[in-house]
Amino acid sequence: MSQVIGNTALAYARVWHHVDATDRVLGKLAERIALVLMGKHKPIYDPGVDCGDYVIVTNSRNIKVTGKKDEQLLYRKHTMYPGGLKETPYKRMMERKPDEIIRHAVSGMLPKNKLRDRRLERLRIFPGIHMGVQGANIMKSWDDGTLPPDYDPTRITTTKTLQENWRKGTTKQS
Repeated sequence: MSQVIGNTALAYARVWHHVDATDRVLGKLAERIALVLMGKHKPIYDPGVDCGDYVIVTNSRNIKVTGKKDEQLLYRKHTMYPGGLKETPYKRMMERKPDEIIRHAVSGMLPKNKLRDRRLERLRIFPGIHMGVQGANIMKSWDDGTLPPDYDPTRITTTKTLQENWRKGTTKQS
């Protein structure tokens, strides 16, 4: 007889991740965010269980796209009235709602099932560097998906503080 109890509540605990979108490519960033929202980075991942983490994205105004996508990309929505198709070019969308660009890209990367809306609720996007009180929840901060060598979960870290510490050489030496 097996003594396996199963996954505990601690295994499903949600962690808050911080991502700085400055000069990041939209598609690659959206893919990494979708993986964290789904929980694929955890060993307990199950496609039918919502075990993903929270993601906070800052500086969404500074996101980059490759090629001529900034001229060619259109965002479409329909008012559900006849002739109600509205098209918004990428540049105008970047001026008005830069957070919707990232949300739309991440939504396209998530599986199309009942968990999609619940996963997107855990995505918080801010156009600037200020994220309000939600910044106190951050446990992991990453640029390329990896944690820095001096990661301390008790200290709130953002991309700017990490870069300043690395320039000054004030990181922990082990």
